[in-house]
Amino acid sequence: MRARRLTDAMAGIPASIDDTATLLASGDYIAERSLATAVFLALRMGRPLFLEGEAGVGKTEIAKVLAQALDRPLIRLQCYEGLDIASAVYEWNYSRQMIEIRLAEAAGVASRDDLARDIFSERFLIRRPLLQALEGAPGKAPVLLIDELDRTDEPFEAYLLEVLSEFQITIPEIGTIKAAEPPIVVLTSNRTREIHDAVKRRCLYHWVDYPSAARERAILARKAPRAAATLSDEVVAFVQALRSMDLFKSPGVAETIDWSNALTELDQISLDPDVIDSTLGVLLKYQDDIARVQGSEAARLLAEVKSGLASAV
Repeated sequence: MRARRLTDAMAGIPASIDDTATLLASGDYIAERSLATAVFLALRMGRPLFLEGEAGVGKTEIAKVLAQALDRPLIRLQCYEGLDIASAVYEWNYSRQMIEIRLAEAAGVASRDDLARDIFSERFLIRRPLLQALEGAPGKAPVLLIDELDRTDEPFEAYLLEVLSEFQITIPEIGTIKAAEPPIVVLTSNRTREIHDAVKRRCLYHWVDYPSAARERAILARKAPRAAATLSDEVVAFVQALRSMDLFKSPGVAETIDWSNALTELDQISLDPDVIDSTLGVLLKYQDDIARVQGSEAARLLAEVKSGLASAV
């Protein structure tokens, strides 16, 4: 155990939950203790961390902050429908292989077996994100972000099982490539569909929820420091009120930050109905939601927000 602690210390892995929260805070990520615990355990146990939650709550940012704080390369696999092995793992450089075949034919190379072994060697291999992540140097293994896994299909999930459980990839022409040191793996999902249990069992799981008002205010202090204190308080309270409504897409933390910065650019020191109506497109991304909030509803919410903040003083 002592040797493990020394190895972790040399790699910059935090020694406690509090240290993990401090590590994330060094990258301006204000984490709840439950999230800091999940990150700490994933780092200490060498397990992939599977993060689910609504879009914009800060799932992807965790991987970015870990890479920055631990001084590791960040390798990002952005998932999408139809993602295949050639785009995610590896493919052969077919144009170079064809050139090599023609050169071999011109030189009179007779052995097809020798030619096959040559053109299917590593020098013709194009490494995609998953393979790149397994080839990190010990002590500097990268942070692998598999972002929005729910956008892919089930066959790709099945392929991931070997990567997540053994940290290895099998290439039929070469053999098995195994990581000298497993990467730090973060998977995210916006839960547009359910991820298969086989993937989840190989990971530690955490649901990333919208932040409390106090935590969102602390986030704005880091991410939108130029905003006036009154404006930040009102922005957070207004966004929290919006999330209690039945909107098609509630604003995430990213939208809160953007809105606060936009209002600061407009030299606002507090909210008023006119500026809310004219900037709702920064906060809400669907016209039906904007139409529902704009006008009298925005004015009503703002009045409640200001009344609530005044009574809290």
